[in-house]
Amino acid sequence: MAGIVSYGAYVPLRRLGPGTQGWNTADEKAVANWDEDSLTMAVAAAIDCLGGIERDTVDGLYFATTTPPYAEKLAATTAAWAADLRRDIFTADITDSLRAGTAALRMAADTVKAGSAKQLLVTASDLRMGAGGMDAGFGDGAAAFLVGDKDVIATIEDSYSLSNELLDVWRASGVRNVRSWEDRFVFEEGYLKILTQAVKTFLEKSGLTTKNFTKAAFYAPDLRRHRQMAGMLGFKPEQVQEPFFDKLGNTGTAFTLMMLAAALEDAKPGDKILLASYGDGADVMLLKVTDKIKNIAGKWGVKRSLASKMIMRSQGEYLAYRDFMASDPERFGGASASVIARECDAIYALHGVKCLNCGTVQYPPQRICTSCHAKDNFEPYSFADKKGKVFTFTLKHGADIPGFARPMVDTMVDFEGGGRAIFGMTDMIADRVKVGMEVEMSFRTLGAGGGIHNYFWRCLPPRESWLGKETK
Repeated sequence: MAGIVSYGAYVPLRRLGPGTQGWNTADEKAVANWDEDSLTMAVAAAIDCLGGIERDTVDGLYFATTTPPYAEKLAATTAAWAADLRRDIFTADITDSLRAGTAALRMAADTVKAGSAKQLLVTASDLRMGAGGMDAGFGDGAAAFLVGDKDVIATIEDSYSLSNELLDVWRASGVRNVRSWEDRFVFEEGYLKILTQAVKTFLEKSGLTTKNFTKAAFYAPDLRRHRQMAGMLGFKPEQVQEPFFDKLGNTGTAFTLMMLAAALEDAKPGDKILLASYGDGADVMLLKVTDKIKNIAGKWGVKRSLASKMIMRSQGEYLAYRDFMASDPERFGGASASVIARECDAIYALHGVKCLNCGTVQYPPQRICTSCHAKDNFEPYSFADKKGKVFTFTLKHGADIPGFARPMVDTMVDFEGGGRAIFGMTDMIADRVKVGMEVEMSFRTLGAGGGIHNYFWRCLPPRESWLGKETK
């Protein structure tokens, strides 16, 4: 039976929270860095999901979001390239709805059931803005699931969908901020009515009751409505998956799937999970956990990611990052489409080469080996999953990045297994960068220009170095 083979999640390192100047609440909110967007977060979640799984076994990638980098260009293809998947796979963007993530998950399961693919990677990610540029309820994050019919950790037993036409929450094309109608109308005619109807209809059709479920992971716009929905559906507090509104925020399209990932982190064989999303209707799914869940290890997931964080200094820092990401994409000319096409493997997949004569690895790819000088005798070599150490670095105080992020750190990295190359550093504190410190790689955006989003890889201190810390 089709189901989930593996899962992953990504929560940005930065938070608005206690200690942030001007942030007058005890809650925290996950905030994408200035060099992150919905696509880079989806790639991070996908890498967490895939772990040691052979990339060539993946037959397709779905990218679900309401905040894609392009209005006309598949982001899923870029994500597939960055995740180092095969080229002969199916890719699709699934957008414009908060339940695009569950739609993608159901589509992937149906595709596997039909035999059109053996394994599909589903990613969901969002970076939304509220009215006026600030909304304490919105957070940034991503989730990813590998769907297949072999070594399944949770089977998708049944599903039900309900469509509903209602202008409750929306964002017009080309507009930056999400809008909504009057609260009572939004909740009474929308969320509370439709999600309740969908879940209760599903239970009636399946012959189940709320007592049959170990966990319920369902969408809500905020904590108050989440608690209200749990009561309306009849779930006991211990059955309800924690929504992390006070630590993460509402991550839009990714929200429900991130709750599912969190539920799987604590799941045991035989557990039944109810998954329910909302947006222009509702999707409901029943998942049953298998013995294979015992084999899942080494994931960052939701909870470990939440435990590693950097508290932002002020709301001004947050707004500067958002303004930088939303500034005119036509500025500064931009990257060369022809160069990207020619060097796609080196840029997006971070492929260097390994000499077949002497074994020397190097980046960027060269025709002549720097060690034995053999010519055109190489095989591709991925640096994306390699750790490294800082050989040397420079500080750029005048870099074209938000002022709060200066100075930019340009780093020469020595990789484990060989190879040396220069990368910008991110998610760090500049005056703590040292020669010899360990780093890992992360897919990021360098900004936009000429209408082109310029993606590349940066190095950063290992995420483990932030566990249990709240350094500003």
